[in-house]
Amino acid sequence: MSTSAPSLRPSVGVRGKYIIFAFVFTMLLYVLQHNERFLIQPNHPVWNHYEPFKWWLLPHGLAGACAILLGPMQFSDRLRQRFTKLHRIVGRVYVFGALVAAPLGVYIQYFDERLGGTRTFTAAAAVDAFLLMTTTGIAFVFAMQRKIQLHRQWMTRSYAVAIVFLEVRVITGVLGWDRNLALVEATVWACLPLALLLADVVIQWQELRRMRPMQRAAAQAAD
Repeated sequence: MSTSAPSLRPSVGVRGKYIIFAFVFTMLLYVLQHNERFLIQPNHPVWNHYEPFKWWLLPHGLAGACAILLGPMQFSDRLRQRFTKLHRIVGRVYVFGALVAAPLGVYIQYFDERLGGTRTFTAAAAVDAFLLMTTTGIAFVFAMQRKIQLHRQWMTRSYAVAIVFLEVRVITGVLGWDRNLALVEATVWACLPLALLLADVVIQWQELRRMRPMQRAAAQAAD
C-alpha cells in the first residue's frame, strides 16, 4: 500500500490541472461565440463603435490572446523538463502579451469614455491591468533568478488575473447582464479579488500536496 500511494498523487494533481484548463478552454469557446463572433462578420454594426480605436484593438486582442492561450503551457512540468528552451520562449511570449495587452486595454477603455463609457469602468480596467502587469513582472523576475517555486506561484496569480477577461464575459453573458454596463462593471470588481483569492487557494493546495510526502517520510523516520 505504501508503494502505490505516491504513484497516485501526481495523477490526481495532473487530473485537477486538466479539469481547470478544460474549463478555461470552455469559457474561451463561449466568449468567441457569444462576444467575439463579430470578428468574422465585417458588416456587423459593432464595428461602428470600434471604428475610432480599431487599430489599438488589434494589438490588444492579439497580445491578450497570446497570454490566455499560452498561459497553460507554462504549467506543464513535461514541457519544462523536456523542452526547456521552448518553455522559456513561450514564457517570454506570455510576459510580452500580458505587458502589452494590459495597458492597451486601459487606453481603449479610456478612449471609450468619449463614446459613453464611464470613468469608473476605466478605473476597473486600470486596476485589472496593474494586477496583471505586477503579478506577471514578479513571476518573470523570479524566473530570471531561478527561483522556480516562487515563479510558479506568481505565474498562477498572473494567469488567474489574465482570465478575468473570460470570466466577466461568461458570467455577464450567461446571466444576461452584458447589456447593463453597471452590472458588467460590478462583475469586473468582483472577479478581480476572487481571482487572486482562488489563485492562492490553488497555491496552498499544491503546497500541502507537496509537503505531505515529506511529512510522512519524516514521521516514519521518527518512528
